[in-house]
Amino acid sequence: MAHKPAPASPPAQSRTTAGDSAPAGPIAWHALTADAVFAALSSGPEGLNSAEASRRLADAGPNELSFAGATPWWRVLLRQFISPLIGILLAAAVVTLVQQHWVDSGAIFLVLSINAALGFVQERKAEADVRALQSLSTPTCRVLRDGTEQVVAGREVVPGDVVLLESGERVPADLRLFDANGLQVDESMLTGESFAATKHTEPLPEDVGDADKANVAFSGTFVGSGRGRGVVTATGAGTALGEINALVQGPPGKSPLQLLTHSLERRIGLIVLAALVFIIIAGLVLGNDVSTMFRTAVGLAVATIPESLPIVLTVALSLGVSRMARRNAIVRTLPAVETLGSTDVIGSDKTGTLTENRLTVERIWTTAGILNISDGDDDGGAADPLPTRSVLRAGALTNEATLSAEDEEDLEYSGDAVDAAMAKTAVVRGAITERERTAEPLAHQPYEPHLRYSQTVHRDAAGKLTLYVKGSPEALLHAAVDMAGARGNLPLDAARIHAANEEMGREGLRVIATGSRMISDDEDVTVPLPPPSGLTFLGMEGMTDPPRAGVAAAVEKCRRAGIKVMMITGDHPVTAVAIAARLGLPTEKPALTGAEMADLDDHMLAARLEQTSVAARVSPVDKLRIVDVLTGAGRVVAVTGDGVNDAPALKAAAIGVAMGRSGTDVAREAADIVLTDDNFVTIVHAVEEGRVTFAAIRKTTYFLLSTGAAALVAVTLSVFADTPLLFLPVQMLWMNVVTNGVQDIALAFEPGEGDELSRPPRAPSEGILSRTLWFRAGITGAWMALAVILTFIVELHAGYPEVHARTMALTMFVMLSFFQVFSSRAENKSLFQLRLLANKPLLYTSLGALALHWAVMNWPVSAGVLELTPLNAWEWLLCVAVGSTVLVIVEAEKAVRRWSHRHDAAAA
Repeated sequence: MAHKPAPASPPAQSRTTAGDSAPAGPIAWHALTADAVFAALSSGPEGLNSAEASRRLADAGPNELSFAGATPWWRVLLRQFISPLIGILLAAAVVTLVQQHWVDSGAIFLVLSINAALGFVQERKAEADVRALQSLSTPTCRVLRDGTEQVVAGREVVPGDVVLLESGERVPADLRLFDANGLQVDESMLTGESFAATKHTEPLPEDVGDADKANVAFSGTFVGSGRGRGVVTATGAGTALGEINALVQGPPGKSPLQLLTHSLERRIGLIVLAALVFIIIAGLVLGNDVSTMFRTAVGLAVATIPESLPIVLTVALSLGVSRMARRNAIVRTLPAVETLGSTDVIGSDKTGTLTENRLTVERIWTTAGILNISDGDDDGGAADPLPTRSVLRAGALTNEATLSAEDEEDLEYSGDAVDAAMAKTAVVRGAITERERTAEPLAHQPYEPHLRYSQTVHRDAAGKLTLYVKGSPEALLHAAVDMAGARGNLPLDAARIHAANEEMGREGLRVIATGSRMISDDEDVTVPLPPPSGLTFLGMEGMTDPPRAGVAAAVEKCRRAGIKVMMITGDHPVTAVAIAARLGLPTEKPALTGAEMADLDDHMLAARLEQTSVAARVSPVDKLRIVDVLTGAGRVVAVTGDGVNDAPALKAAAIGVAMGRSGTDVAREAADIVLTDDNFVTIVHAVEEGRVTFAAIRKTTYFLLSTGAAALVAVTLSVFADTPLLFLPVQMLWMNVVTNGVQDIALAFEPGEGDELSRPPRAPSEGILSRTLWFRAGITGAWMALAVILTFIVELHAGYPEVHARTMALTMFVMLSFFQVFSSRAENKSLFQLRLLANKPLLYTSLGALALHWAVMNWPVSAGVLELTPLNAWEWLLCVAVGSTVLVIVEAEKAVRRWSHRHDAAAA
């Protein structure tokens, strides 16, 4: 990734050469020699003087990241009321307040307040997404100024400063290294690499990516071991970390549910407004007075608009949050619950998510054979042949790992990942005891990157001295004269060793070889040890970061659910593809790399992403581009990650999933969901819960729209039928309580139908309701409206007074809604396949609404206020019989649809 220049900066920041007055374009610092870098920066190995450092600090500004200013709170609050549906609800609340309908007015204002509060909190939270980057600033660092070592504040570092690095220190700015002694830097938060990066000072080709810039130390990374010196080439916004900061500060996008909800609100608002205007005009033309039609329109607006929909969304999403929390997924933003359920692409980081983030020895090669180590796959080392035990012993003795934890089931070692893996395997398999392993050696030479080996001298129980060496297979072959066999040493077969090494490398294993030789008493074993020679090549250990348990099964579940899983990592393509194959990801096509992406336009990249399941050696900008291209192709993308390099993609994705244990603060703050167990399997559980949540929202919306449409059509028909008012305004308000009331909220508690992960994700164009539910809402709404208006007309023609006819029509509507809410419990399954008590809140609230309606009709005070009259048992039975027909219609429609699907499947 090319480092973008900061606006006002010294030569290093503006990418100019010394003495130039105009920018010369981006400088590839890693491609220059150390002398050329110093010349371009007008600096030297002894650093800057204090006066020059002060001048450059004034020009370039402090070495810190900039953050966008906060939006005024009142503006964020006002944005929550920009919606047609909210506007209509506000008008209805004011009207009901004027009419002194306190309960309805209070309920509407409560809904609006909760909805606005949730939106306000979520938007204000978004401004904190980038603040965690400040935790990566370096309080102090060591620099050379005026020819002496000084400790200065990290924000005062300037381009041209020479920074001194030692183990445990954080790199304060982007540095071009000119001195490195065993320097290893943990760059996992930027590159995703699971191994520490070994650094040197030699120039590199211009076109290498950040992950391969071995002569550069990036701002915010940690020095794992060794020492080094580097000259500052970029500070603040000009660093790689600064570029990520700029990407993270982009405006957050809306979730699919938010987009669907806003679209539905606009549609409902326009339909309701048009219908109300039409009814008022039609009523006036047919001779009704203005006051009556206005009162009718107000009551109908409140009865028709699903004002409880925002609360339903909040309840359903909150329930989803609780269920996900029980499955180790902490949701930071409510819409993320549903968004994860609608995801059709998961772009997952490799290290720590798909894998254990723990280097493990998986294969041991000796001339006696190959031992593949896996859980339960062998006898734990009891029958290991002598050559295998010799390889393990040599790897454990040439080792600096320390035992950090020990329990009945496992040993945990700390230190270099390779040393920890080799030590644990040797001790667990009984090739060496922990006491033998930690015995003080007579001499020890640590691993040096430029030598590619480490060596140590130990005295055994018989008093004999042995030299043990471990390192790259090439380095040990160079020092070996023969190789160990099952019954003695064999002539060295370099071709055989090379072939075994290449085979393990193709499978993504990191290969370490071991060798040994006896030392005569007259040899000098003092430090520094001479280069090894005369070795017996013992064998090789192949290690990797193994996949997490259950991840392969989770990937298969995603495939069945219509979700494409992609591995997006900064690791080497060979390693990434090997892990992908073990997880069951398609590997027929080669991995996409960051270098390849640079040569592809967005259309070509979209096509390439459809072909492959692995993207390797990608930078933060590459990850962000992958997300943008997939989103532009109409995919709903979820991205997982734990490092700073993942933050831009986490923020840009429809859903960002960060790791809770190993993740950085930056990743967690940019994400929508945090996994407390860092496990990809948990994402699949969360997807399932997300689909259950959306299904509950969809079922509730279907119920609200079908009953609202029924009320709207029934009142409209009554206006044109030249009958008295079907419902009085106060009755429509009461109907809104007993037909919706809390049943719609209780419907949000509906559990899953069990087939959530066997269905493909819904199409983005489908909306909250599917075509099936739109059709079902249409036919049931029309039938409910027709049943109600016919009941009213028949009652009038039978000579009943208007109060009785309205009571009968209102009770008929209440009973139709009772059966409709139960038919809404399942979109595809028959209602009779569901347990009646699976949703106890729905059962209790629905029966309670019927009881409340009966009580209001029979209590003289409430009956007088609502102008209702009691009904006899036969009239109630008639309402129950007609009301149940809506259930029959829905069950018949489901049966026909299931038969059609089976018939189509058989024909295919």
